[in-house]
Amino acid sequence: MRRFVLVLACAVTVLTACSPSAAPPTIVEAGQRLYVSVGDSYATGVGPNGTSEGFAQIVARQSGLGLVNLACNGATSADLLTQEACEPEAAGRTQVDEAADTLRSGQVDLVTMVIGGNDLLEPCAVAQDPMDCATSAFVDTKTNIATALTRFREVAPNVKIVGLSYPDVFLGAWVNPALPDGEALARTSVALYEDFNREIAAEYAKFGATFVDVTGMTGGYGALTELTEDPKYGQIPASVAEVCAFTYYCDDTDVHPTPAGHQAIADAVIAAGRGTPPAPSSHTPPTK
Repeated sequence: MRRFVLVLACAVTVLTACSPSAAPPTIVEAGQRLYVSVGDSYATGVGPNGTSEGFAQIVARQSGLGLVNLACNGATSADLLTQEACEPEAAGRTQVDEAADTLRSGQVDLVTMVIGGNDLLEPCAVAQDPMDCATSAFVDTKTNIATALTRFREVAPNVKIVGLSYPDVFLGAWVNPALPDGEALARTSVALYEDFNREIAAEYAKFGATFVDVTGMTGGYGALTELTEDPKYGQIPASVAEVCAFTYYCDDTDVHPTPAGHQAIADAVIAAGRGTPPAPSSHTPPTK
């Protein structure tokens, strides 16, 4: 069991290690309404071939907003409060500090926050006792998210805030030949993501923020007995096929979204920003 954990942990760590690079800077026109992006490599747009247009850039472009992207590759929820933002004008300020300063301008229409994957989803998915790992990590993650949201609401009580979850990339282990016992990892990940998303969705709700459940969007709560015919992998669980189309994990063991994945996230963020109800889905985390 220990060798299995170590092999997977190395695969994950290499792909999520903190990098000084961030999303390409965006020029904001004078007087333009703004969109502030806070988070990790999902927000910067990093992928196996480097940094390209991610969901934050798409949202800004399609909404006509100037993008202030503060996100950092490999960021944890604690990093939002303690590490310098990955933005040229940060000058030592953290993501939360700079976001709050930008909110004070009164020009911000939207804030998104995607965080938590580097806190517990990836570390705990490869732990010997994933659920015990998650339970101990939930408290700090929720506290850090609440601290950030408290700061945002103090300076901008009515700004639209959208929190995001992640696709359950570990479902892709089902078909990834580089990972030993991938089907077991995929099965373990379902409960881990359900619990994590339930907890952070409740935290965002306390602050009047909208929660976009990307796990549900990508079929992450579907039964692994629901099969589909995939052109590359043959008959596999439908939720596995969705993650393979949405991320690079099935082929490259890279947790990041494909261009189609970033577009789908952007579409969901834009809909949430407009107050549009999410499309009906049978893939929702069960309540307790």
